[in-house]
Amino acid sequence: MSKPTTDPAALELGVDRTSPIPLYFQLAQQLEAAVEEGRLAPGSLLGNEIELAARLGLSRPTVRQAIQSLVDKGLMVRRRGVGTQVVHSTVRRPLELSSLYDDLEAAGGHPTTRVLRNTVEPAGPEVAEALAVAEGTGVHLVERLRYAHGEPLALLRNHLPPGILDLDTARLEATGLYRLLRGAGITLHSARQTVGARLATADEAAGLAETEGAALLTMERTTFDDTGRAVEFGSHVYRASRYSFDFQLLVR
Repeated sequence: MSKPTTDPAALELGVDRTSPIPLYFQLAQQLEAAVEEGRLAPGSLLGNEIELAARLGLSRPTVRQAIQSLVDKGLMVRRRGVGTQVVHSTVRRPLELSSLYDDLEAAGGHPTTRVLRNTVEPAGPEVAEALAVAEGTGVHLVERLRYAHGEPLALLRNHLPPGILDLDTARLEATGLYRLLRGAGITLHSARQTVGARLATADEAAGLAETEGAALLTMERTTFDDTGRAVEFGSHVYRASRYSFDFQLLVR
């Protein structure tokens, strides 16, 4: 089955020659916006560079530079014999108390999940401190691989205190953890979170379709309910090429 080709004319692209912004960058911004807004869906073919250049009255090198900037960002890929193809948009997630599953679903990311582990294990020092339980207490461990648009996006590792929730694997693969917590009558109130970065291990790279040593974003979060009880401790890694956090900063 062939991939859909998007007619550039339908995207209403255009450049302002009086602007100090370089023409290639104007075009790249418009194409990136079309990807982010879903007007250029993953799998779409952009069409012929020569035709696009002619439509916009631009040189072919200018169009090629614009497209190459999106290839460098990982939004498009050049395939010999096929053309330039949209790969995906980068997931931009606000820093707020929400689940990745809910955020992806709200953004049209079609989230899916594969559960790698669903078991009970003794709490080590870090987990015990986060969940306010004694070391060695049996806590629930869930490890999942989260996909967006069918592509691996994040490895999620969550510990929960004993007896808080029935963690059925089928339910974990059908929806998000926070949705299950809310469905069990738990009111999520606040969280303590740390964001960082590091390089992917061989196992992480294999699961996330990256190369060993690729950049990963990391997040550790302890979430509390409205009684102040710690209800989960998450330690997650995300593909930096596909994912970012958005911050809103206010002047005090």
